[in-house]
Amino acid sequence: MSEFFNNVLRYPRFLISFSLGVVLTLLSPFTRLMQDRKSAVLVVSLFVSSLIFIVFTLRAMLGLSVVEFAS
Repeated sequence: MSEFFNNVLRYPRFLISFSLGVVLTLLSPFTRLMQDRKSAVLVVSLFVSSLIFIVFTLRAMLGLSVVEFAS
């Protein structure tokens, strides 16, 4: 029975290492872009604008933002 619990306790460690590996693999192409100043500004501004777009879209879809039109 202790072997079962030891095996179950390995899953969170695997999940963390797998997730970290995926994130690092996805971000590795951007390291070359971040070395050049113009490219870094472009990447950061693209990331921020994408994040803002997603936030506004989700707020509108979920009805969290109140839109009032002046009449």
